[in-house]
Amino acid sequence: MKLGIVGLPNVGKSTLFNALTKAGAESANYPFCTIEPNVGVVAVPDPRLEKLRQMYNSKRVVPAIVEFVDIAGLIKGASKGEGLGNQFLSHIREVDAIVQVVRCFENENIVHVDKTVDPLRDIETINLELIFADMEVLERRIAKTVKGAKADKALAKELEILQKVYKTLENGHSARQLLGEEEEQDIFIASLGLITAKPVLYAANISEDDLVGKVENAYVQAVRDFANQEGSDTFTVCAQIEQELSELSEEERAIFLQDLDLSCTGFDTLISASYKLLGLISYLTAGEQEVRAWTITKGTKAPGAAGKIHSDFERGFIRAEIVNFDDLMSCGSYTAAKEKGLVRLEGKEYVVQDGDIILFRFNV
Repeated sequence: MKLGIVGLPNVGKSTLFNALTKAGAESANYPFCTIEPNVGVVAVPDPRLEKLRQMYNSKRVVPAIVEFVDIAGLIKGASKGEGLGNQFLSHIREVDAIVQVVRCFENENIVHVDKTVDPLRDIETINLELIFADMEVLERRIAKTVKGAKADKALAKELEILQKVYKTLENGHSARQLLGEEEEQDIFIASLGLITAKPVLYAANISEDDLVGKVENAYVQAVRDFANQEGSDTFTVCAQIEQELSELSEEERAIFLQDLDLSCTGFDTLISASYKLLGLISYLTAGEQEVRAWTITKGTKAPGAAGKIHSDFERGFIRAEIVNFDDLMSCGSYTAAKEKGLVRLEGKEYVVQDGDIILFRFNV
């Protein structure tokens, strides 16, 4: 899973990236301090892995990972090369989903690039720049397709969709608003690699006082209302608190969260929201050598899940030996779960569930 973190300068974007990845991207009180896209690979928190390690006495634990790309602050005109925007649009095209950080706090010591705090204006600025960038891509594609559309029915259909998407963008809407209308159209739009077709999470960056007080200020409410209208999700986070948490040990972090009366970190919330947004789940493998989490799309059948480990597993798939994580924990051992009939043999049509512990049988 690859997530691109975008936002205007000085909204807390790089501070949040630092906290998420501990990669130390420069964060300063001026625009454009992130000159190159910063990339951090982070382990996905999953307490099930440690429990399995203890049960199997495994030599190592391999969690699922998420890759964060911190993309330099965009400004009005970025799609035309203003600021540093133009050279970073290609990096946004490579991600699976976009996390747009929106400033929802007042602080006179942190200068906003547009002088005042207005999250909806900030969202509009970012979204319009991404729309303009996609329109340029479509203009070139349409010009190329028009030439052959008169003689080729397939190209004529493509041209129809291209013009439909372009009109949507021209009206100020994202391409993702067309998704879900028709499977063939969805597949074609996905093939275009448009930025505005990617799913979006809005990260409302709030103050420490609002986080601790569990206050959803007017700025956050405005962002949430906007996101709901376009079918996106919103979560609140205090980037400054996340950075402080990232510098603590696991034990100290737990105490700090307890003192703040918080059940989890913003990072945990982001990962959970991202998995939901992209329709992802994790299945597990366990043994003496290692315990590992594998990320797959919800609805994946057993052979496809096996292919995540190795293509031979999918090609020569025979069956899957499966036990549910909770069932295994309640029984105390794999042998006990098997004796109780909780270990199942499943075939090629089985749809893998989150938390399945799987042993694949294959032959090539």
